[in-house]
Order: sequence, then C-alpha cells, then structure tokens
Amino acid sequence: MLHSVGHFEETSTWNGNVGLAAHNRGNQCNFFQYIKNLKIGDEIIYTSEYGKRVYKVQTNKVILETDWSYLEQTRDNRITLITCEENRKEYRRCVQAVEVASYEQNIM
Repeated sequence: MLHSVGHFEETSTWNGNVGLAAHNRGNQCNFFQYIKNLKIGDEIIYTSEYGKRVYKVQTNKVILETDWSYLEQTRDNRITLITCEENRKEYRRCVQAVEVASYEQNIM
C-alpha cells in the first residue's frame, strides 16, 4: 500500500494544473480525510522539489467519476484534488484552487 498522495501523470507537477488524488477514509493514510470540509477561499499549501505554492479554493463539488475536465491543462497555476465519495462509487469529490503565492527553489 502506498503512503502518499498520488499524482495524475497527465497533469503538471509545478506549472499549470497539478492534479492529485488520495484516500479520504478506510486506510492508514487518509490524506484527503477532510477535503469535503474545504470552503471557497480556504488555502491549500503545496510543497514540491520546485518550491512552495499557496492556492485559494474556488470549487468544492461532487462530480461523476468519468468527468476528467477538471484535470485539463490550464494557463494559470492551479491545483486539483480528487477523492472518492462515501457510498457513491460513481462519484468523486473535486476541489480546485488557484495560485495566490509562490516561493520557488533555485534548482541547478
């Protein structure tokens, strides 16, 4: 069992739309356990080898499991978090947030 947040390979890891997925219940590592409680304007902090970005939540909604539109490329920097919906296997929780601050690393 993996003990981390998963990355959607077809999305960016830094610039553009960063798509991430994780469990919210039923596992030892439930990184997205409280994702449904995020509200418009809440901050999400994302740290990677490239630096740290702060995002503000714009969307927190339930989508069909077949709706991949929220993972499409974007011109702005945003983060998209996706997890399952309890007892609703055909749906997913989708939170999308837009960058408000960036602290980039100097990588040589």
